[in-house]
Amino acid sequence: MVQTTVLIYSEKSSPRLKFILNILMKDYLGLDYSITQNPVLFEQHNSVKINYSSQKFVKESIKIIPSGLLFEYGVKDHHIEVHNHEVYKRIFFKNSGQIPFDILSAAFWLLSRYEEYLPFKQDKYNRFDVKSSLAFQYDFIQFPLVNEWFAQIKNLISQNYPGIEFKQHHFSFLSTVDIDNAYKFKFKGIMRSLGGFLKSLSKFSFSEILERSKVVMNKMVDPFDSYSFLLEVQKKYNIKVMYFFLLGDYGVNDKNHPANNKDFQVLIKHLADYAKIGIHPSYRSNNNLNQLKIEINRLANITHRDIKNSRQHFSMISFPETYQALLQAGIANDYSMGYGNYNGFRASYCMPYVWYDLDSEEETNLTIHPFCIVETTLKFTNKADVSTAMNYVKPIIDEVKKHQGELVTIIHNDTMGSVDEWKGWTTVYEDIIKMALKN
Repeated sequence: MVQTTVLIYSEKSSPRLKFILNILMKDYLGLDYSITQNPVLFEQHNSVKINYSSQKFVKESIKIIPSGLLFEYGVKDHHIEVHNHEVYKRIFFKNSGQIPFDILSAAFWLLSRYEEYLPFKQDKYNRFDVKSSLAFQYDFIQFPLVNEWFAQIKNLISQNYPGIEFKQHHFSFLSTVDIDNAYKFKFKGIMRSLGGFLKSLSKFSFSEILERSKVVMNKMVDPFDSYSFLLEVQKKYNIKVMYFFLLGDYGVNDKNHPANNKDFQVLIKHLADYAKIGIHPSYRSNNNLNQLKIEINRLANITHRDIKNSRQHFSMISFPETYQALLQAGIANDYSMGYGNYNGFRASYCMPYVWYDLDSEEETNLTIHPFCIVETTLKFTNKADVSTAMNYVKPIIDEVKKHQGELVTIIHNDTMGSVDEWKGWTTVYEDIIKMALKN
């Protein structure tokens, strides 16, 4: 086996170029690299080399012509034209090079979420609308395009330099559970319970009044209490699970139990004994660093652990503010990179990678773990039911397995409970697990 350092010729260097090369060369291919502006040194190099310039060399095997994006600073409104391609599926920053587009700039554009720094159409939660994304508009949101591109570069290197040893990736599965509202009726306190009774009465919902009464009197399991089932499934299939807890103050979009509720704290500690945990920053914490820190501290005080994992409530990400705040609050891993209302690949990538801050033009210490499947999206966007849900799930899981990526899925405690609307969806969850674990 040949062990070597890849030599990259580029007339310039930049933080952007180093960032995308770190992901491609080190993280994906497992190769060291160096950048040179010396054409003589590059010409004489006898091992793996990539010409990232318009300059012509007598001895060059892989050439990528730069578009200029990686040598810019700040955000500009680039005119992006996407073309279908037999080998690379979709390409932009097209040119006449051996690789027919600036693959490094295109990958950087998608991974940095460049388009989300530009003016965009917002949805009802002030989020980036999936329909505004390039991936949705040009029909590649259903597969991780950057992984496809990187695989092609790997093939080119293998063809030109036989014997190169690459990093071996292994498919992994992480089931994550968002706990937005731990219980429907239990442990709500006198005022909230009374308010719930009066609201049901005003709607003449006597069945809900009866249900609430039975739960409060411990004659019935709370409809959102699926925790025994979730722990049983985790043990049955021996899967990795992570719970995200909403600990924000009560509000229109934040309706979990108070963080000082002793019964809620018991639940959090119980689940933390069996799985990894993370904070689920509230809707109110968006653009409010102090509130974010308060919520992280609440979870840390309950569990007596440092909190390093996070997923935004409603998957709300505002670039660059959200990720800058998470870094300032001590978060190391974010699991928000996906759409809360559309399954697929938001960053066109199915592996963890570090975040590049376009505002400060630097690679950060925040690791992004993209998610691609949410059960509520299957039901409300895909209009799937128990019998058809897996038709939407299988192609996505197949894509992640194809690239030996990290499959991150989301379910909610209430959908796995006994709510009539979600009857039978526990079966879907188990089917997802079995499909993920299938060789």
